[in-house]
Amino acid sequence: MKKNIKPSLKSKIKDDKEYQEIVADLINDPIVYSMSKFIQHNDISCYLHCINVSYHSYLVCKSLGLNYKEAARGGLLHDLFLYDWHITKLEKGMHGFTHPYKALENSNKYFKLNDIEKDVIVKHMWPLTLKFPRFKEAFIVCFVDKYCALMETINITNKKKLEILVGKSLIFNEYK
Repeated sequence: MKKNIKPSLKSKIKDDKEYQEIVADLINDPIVYSMSKFIQHNDISCYLHCINVSYHSYLVCKSLGLNYKEAARGGLLHDLFLYDWHITKLEKGMHGFTHPYKALENSNKYFKLNDIEKDVIVKHMWPLTLKFPRFKEAFIVCFVDKYCALMETINITNKKKLEILVGKSLIFNEYK
């Protein structure tokens, strides 16, 4: 009997022409691609993390009838801070509190953003940064970012780590 294998995120994005069109100018930009030089969580680059957040935010916002284009674009730029946060220590404060402002500064420098995209970028660390998101799309990206960061950090596809976290009775059967 053939095992039902879920398609990878890469193949889902490859098949999703609408998403590709929305982010094509950003995802292929050398500045955005330069995020691939920096590790974000576990062994995931900042670039792949941002794609992960962008695509999942796009799906959630689209299913809720929200502005999914701005969520996808803001999600892709939300961590465009362009430094290794594991090494670089900022004078203005800790990375978790300051990087949304650096990401917004960089994004504004290289791209034309609308209000929703700006809000997504600068508010994605709420409630840590205290500034409440103004748009529903920013809330979605904020929570999707936290979900993706958790999954990337614990490497949910690694069965051993998952068993340690949830015990031997796996509730995520599709990840076996």
